[in-house]
Amino acid sequence: MIPTGILCRSLPWTESDYLALGVTAERIELLDGALLIGPPPSVRHQVIFGALAATLTPGCVAADRTLLPVVNLRLSTSRILNPDLVVTAELDLTADCVPASAVLLIGEITAPHTAVIDRLLKPHVYAAAGIEWYLLVEQETLALHLYRLEGSRYVRQSTTRVGEVLELTEPVRATIRPEELLP
Repeated sequence: MIPTGILCRSLPWTESDYLALGVTAERIELLDGALLIGPPPSVRHQVIFGALAATLTPGCVAADRTLLPVVNLRLSTSRILNPDLVVTAELDLTADCVPASAVLLIGEITAPHTAVIDRLLKPHVYAAAGIEWYLLVEQETLALHLYRLEGSRYVRQSTTRVGEVLELTEPVRATIRPEELLP
């Protein structure tokens, strides 16, 4: 259920307005004074995330990095998104948001209602925030698209499909096999 007052409130939303919403059942993100509201992730989405996190965690531990699931990521004062996963270099456990400057890799798992946002909008705003690596997981096909920031935009480094292997060497080491993301 969408929190009371969201639908009747005038724009723009500020960072403090957004943070005052607190924890909600829906995924709510702040983008340039407006809210993006979506349902919570599906079971399939959660299973893919769990397998991906399990695969990335040993490399994060070895590199003294932290892997976080959905978290408030501050890209700017008017942009707070909730990516499916982030790998950070540093972490302030008292903060309301993780700053983009601390993020080394960001990951999104597409869903039918977020695919266009995950493929077009989010890479643009993540690149503008200077996040070096972007991993896009296609929920339906399990294809993995790895992008690296070059200048002000992402350039595809690889596409890995079922039956192939993605060998990450940066920002953490991990071997990801798409077919192992689902039971």
